[in-house]
Amino acid sequence: MNERIVMVGAGYWSQFQVEGWRDAGAPLAAICNRSAAPAEALAQRFGVPRVYGDLQAMLDAERPTLVDVCLPPVAQAPAVRAALARGIPTICQKPFGNDLHEAEALTALAESAGVPLVVHENFRFMPWFRECRRLIDAGFFGRVHGIAFRLRPGDGQGPRAYLDRQPTFQQMPEFLVRETAVHFIDTFRFLLGDVRAVTARLRRLNPAIAGEDAGLVIFEFDDDRTGLFDGNRLNEHVAQNLRRTMGEMWLEGERGVLRLDGEARLWWQPHGAPEAPHPYPAGGPGVFGGASLALQAHVLAHLREGTALENSARDYLSNLHVQAAVYRSHASGRRVTLADFDPHHP
Repeated sequence: MNERIVMVGAGYWSQFQVEGWRDAGAPLAAICNRSAAPAEALAQRFGVPRVYGDLQAMLDAERPTLVDVCLPPVAQAPAVRAALARGIPTICQKPFGNDLHEAEALTALAESAGVPLVVHENFRFMPWFRECRRLIDAGFFGRVHGIAFRLRPGDGQGPRAYLDRQPTFQQMPEFLVRETAVHFIDTFRFLLGDVRAVTARLRRLNPAIAGEDAGLVIFEFDDDRTGLFDGNRLNEHVAQNLRRTMGEMWLEGERGVLRLDGEARLWWQPHGAPEAPHPYPAGGPGVFGGASLALQAHVLAHLREGTALENSARDYLSNLHVQAAVYRSHASGRRVTLADFDPHHP
């Protein structure tokens, strides 16, 4: 299959996806962006041959086999609909959709058209989480009973928090959970299965932003397994690059505890023995250990070879239902069970 991949959007995160397509052996044919300057700079940096200011013109001229929509939620739907209307497989950035209604509508549209729609949720593709999944499948832990992640990227401090990289973060009325903790909702589901109930307490620590930037969320899974997300974006963890892992993790089973540190090292402590390094291929020193590349290569493998697809829009709606349950739990001060929860009704 000869791919012709195009991207819509040229914001901060797009650089990592352009790089990912190049490294996956399928460099972009073109970039489209409403403002020419950032798209032209991105194209020049990565050798993308053509830049467009109009999406329909790009789709007409390039006749792509895959469209990568790297836009904020408010701008995603027209681009996704245009690609699906032409029967073109599409990847959409997260947060997926301007709200849950729009995410559900885009999912239904893709399914009615019979066109793959994937959400660019790359945290589960971080090499340390893939290694965790491999170990679980191999029975390394025995019965797994708990996971905890302590998020401390330290990038949300002071009145200029996020302005230099992703300024829209300051205005999001729902921030930490919708923008960041949703990554861990998906990762926890990837490792422990579907979420059955949540209990949440959210806070705003930085008065310069509109939404919450700290929170504690307790997750419940089948087989009496539990998860804890403890996150805030003000404080830091111990790491040379605070954004590589974004924090630290503990994955617990009947045989011991696997710990992820801020340098992307895994440490195994079996019961009754000292902690020791657990060697594994941790990826490069870049952002998230090459997670964007891994996700994009995964989508290419699906399109080329028909391998099973992770992060389809339909599956991703489960993350958004859990996300809504987290906000409901905080607002109500109650534990929310997913089986009884309707995200569309208070």
